Amino acid sequence: MVTSHYSRVKIDKACAQLDWVARRNNRPLYYFVPVDNEKLHTMRLKPHLHTALTKCLIQIKFILYMTNNDVLRRIRYTFAFNDEKMISIFGLGEYPVKREQISAWLKKDDDPDYKACKDIPMAAFLNGLIIEKRGKKEGAIPEPEKQLNNNIILRKLKIALDLKNEDVLEIMKLADFLMSKHELSAFFRKPGHKNYRECKDQILRNFLMGIQLKVTHNK
Repeated sequence: MVTSHYSRVKIDKACAQLDWVARRNNRPLYYFVPVDNEKLHTMRLKPHLHTALTKCLIQIKFILYMTNNDVLRRIRYTFAFNDEKMISIFGLGEYPVKREQISAWLKKDDDPDYKACKDIPMAAFLNGLIIEKRGKKEGAIPEPEKQLNNNIILRKLKIALDLKNEDVLEIMKLADFLMSKHELSAFFRKPGHKNYRECKDQILRNFLMGIQLKVTHNK
């Protein structure tokens, strides 16, 4: 999606206002998106911000949310994988797919032939990506997770690309997203650990963008 500078400024202001309201009400940011008329009324926004939110809800949705399909598209684009390579990587993860499935997963969300990529094939693809980038280890290939989250995706990408924590932080900097080693390490803790932290969509999106910038720069 291409937006003008003027539209982007309005989106940024709207997102900043949403973030402020979310923190003030101790609610996650996604609580307010999509923003319906009732929520807009209770937020008591200034008229110009009300208008910006109303006009930019679709763009805000694209900024805030990430799906398995988004991750799949970004990886394919970043590494210039063609259909044969994508099928091969799924095969390495012991999840055979057809070209038609790949095509449906990579289509835009509003395409009538679009299909959501479920967690198991996405996990299998990431397992295959690890083998593609790092080589196959002895023993059985790990079973794909039945339920994925951003923490697992981030960890698998970190393994596939053979990154240390310092490398991840540098990649995040490329996307103008700064964080500390302590914040990053919390994403790799086991759920239930006192220092465990959920990896939000914004963080994963910036990480993928940073990888793209790094790969493009190195070409």
